[in-house]
Amino acid sequence: MIEILKYCIPSLIVLLATWIVMYKLFKNEQQKREWELKRAAQKEISPIRLRAYERLALMLERTQPEHMLMDLDVSQFTAAQLQQRLLQTIRLEFDHNLSQQIYVSEQVWELIVAARGQMLAFVSAMAMQLPPESTSLDYAKILLTAYNTNGETANQKALHALNAEAATLV
Repeated sequence: MIEILKYCIPSLIVLLATWIVMYKLFKNEQQKREWELKRAAQKEISPIRLRAYERLALMLERTQPEHMLMDLDVSQFTAAQLQQRLLQTIRLEFDHNLSQQIYVSEQVWELIVAARGQMLAFVSAMAMQLPPESTSLDYAKILLTAYNTNGETANQKALHALNAEAATLV
């Protein structure tokens, strides 16, 4: 019996040591494969995310009053028509870029949504301040003046957060 144990115990120790080495080797290889897959996925997703950041930054820029008014012939509208056109522009820009939310953090997306809401409210509030007989030029002037004296706007805050997050990718 002792003779059998002399052979079995060293064999079991060698078997156990072999199993431990093989287990660690396979685990290391699996981790290496997972890392390579992540790296390959990151190479594909990074350019897509950067394009999403670009599109959202462009949307935030396009929905500022000076940019929206630059694209329109203000004199051909009434103040109410101009207000509706600006509100429509903001909504369309946002809706067009809605799918980009999957590429940005939740905090940045919330800032973008807040910027949209504040810009819609701002455009409407400025229209309410005008007398009924006001022209679209009067509306455009009050809109630009109020926007430029507001300090840092929600669009600018969202743009700063978006730029900061995009910088982490590069």
